[in-house]
Amino acid sequence: MFQHLTALGIQQPKQIERYSLRQEAHKDVLKIYFRKQKGELFAKSVKFKYPRQVKKVKTDGGSNKYREVTEINRNLTLIIDELNTITKTKKLEKLSPKEKILSDLRHLEKVVSSKIAEIEADLEKLK
Repeated sequence: MFQHLTALGIQQPKQIERYSLRQEAHKDVLKIYFRKQKGELFAKSVKFKYPRQVKKVKTDGGSNKYREVTEINRNLTLIIDELNTITKTKKLEKLSPKEKILSDLRHLEKVVSSKIAEIEADLEKLK
């Protein structure tokens, strides 16, 4: 039933609890979170990166000028449709714009601090 999710290697799609989708540079990052199993400290998650499709679009009808625009990968849209089918009954109440911005900011802080730690560890190896 969930052919695109099983093609990703997800054996039990019904165990999916939620997902997140964000854009980093020219990639869309899909992170799928599974239900926490008994005895696990943290719930499992998997991350997939999809390059954005680049298209050239005419900017003006009179001139021959084009500009590049990016859009979501077609395969990713099919996966999101399947994820929405699974998670539609579990939708969390919508966050206010302020709450969403704060949530995005906290996530960015975690990503940046993790990357800084990784770079510092690489620098230590060079000594």
